[in-house]
Amino acid sequence: MMNFTTNALCGSHSRKENIQSSGKTDALQVQRSKQRTALGVLSENEWRGQSFSQGSQFSKHSSVSDSSHLNYIGCPSSSSYDVCVEEACEVVLAASGHEVVLDSYCFDPENDAPQKEDTRLLLELSASSCQDASMQSEPDESLMSEAVLCVEYAETIHQHLRDSEIRFRASPGYLENHPEITSDMRVILLDWLVEVIQEYRLNSETLYLAVNYLDRFLSCTVHMKRSKLQLVGTAALLIAAKYEEISPPDLNEFVYITDSTYTKRQLVRMEQIFLKVLDFKMAAPTTNQFLRLFMSIKPVGANTENLAFYLSELSLLEMDPFLHYKPSIVAAAAYCLATYTINRSLWPDTLNAFTGYTVDEIVPCLIDLHKLHLSAESYPQQAIREKYKSSKYCHASRVTPPAVLPFQ
Repeated sequence: MMNFTTNALCGSHSRKENIQSSGKTDALQVQRSKQRTALGVLSENEWRGQSFSQGSQFSKHSSVSDSSHLNYIGCPSSSSYDVCVEEACEVVLAASGHEVVLDSYCFDPENDAPQKEDTRLLLELSASSCQDASMQSEPDESLMSEAVLCVEYAETIHQHLRDSEIRFRASPGYLENHPEITSDMRVILLDWLVEVIQEYRLNSETLYLAVNYLDRFLSCTVHMKRSKLQLVGTAALLIAAKYEEISPPDLNEFVYITDSTYTKRQLVRMEQIFLKVLDFKMAAPTTNQFLRLFMSIKPVGANTENLAFYLSELSLLEMDPFLHYKPSIVAAAAYCLATYTINRSLWPDTLNAFTGYTVDEIVPCLIDLHKLHLSAESYPQQAIREKYKSSKYCHASRVTPPAVLPFQ
């Protein structure tokens, strides 16, 4: 049984700014003498017997052999695969039992850049229109016009998201099929992803999509090795960034954030397996999308808004119970808890009419989210709390949660 450890993420603001410029590669190479964040091999015995200090800690581990095998079980989608990762190519057994050799899985990222670019363009075409408004210091006209569009088509957008959220949900009990992986390992991986997203100034929606992809991928696979968990998480983030970001980090950056634990070839191969297993269905509704939609229908103050986003991100850490709830219910619970904490109100009539959700339907998730809020300070992993301590987010994680809810 195993546990992740890492070194703290270290990066200067100047380096982050260089990432956005055209000459980021040269600038970063000069500054990469520092040790980078990487997830290491886990030991659950150490996890049980060791208390963590505030914030995640990481350590490097050696490169993983490229010849391991991944076995896939049938997903909720119409396809079913067994995928064997081999040194020379990928052999996929389709649901019909016919063997298909996919040479494209083995392309060299240096020589097959056009094919990789096609995949990237495909993923970027459907990027969501609503940017992460909480990351903006002041509103601009483009964001305001997008907000107007969101309100104008709110009912259509909401109905589409509600119809889609069931199809894009992960199985709550998927860890039963992965004996080497525990919920604690997943929490540490997510904490690391939050730090990476903060360092590269990516949108919050990128985090939600990466977590959705990660959970769905693991729901469709069996016997994932613990040594591959960071590789899977990095591939999920790579795909989410290509889908959501205007200028996603390039492949070298994703190798860099793992401290070169994995090679570009390994990341590209995992990315392609990922997309095949998820059947290229990447437009997943997230809690973040629902929450922003609710706030466009019934706006709240900055303190309440940022507290709701903080609570929503906290819910990503816990598989049980939050994978049992639909994203729309988690978003409604985050909205309710934030408004009750700040204003002592709950679910407005406007949203009751818009969503069809009553307070009674939201209460079970609301109670679980309140428990998580109360215990957040004691978590060993603190990346989300540290993020929301910033004035940019109105110090949302410093807000004292209510001791009890009115219906408890």
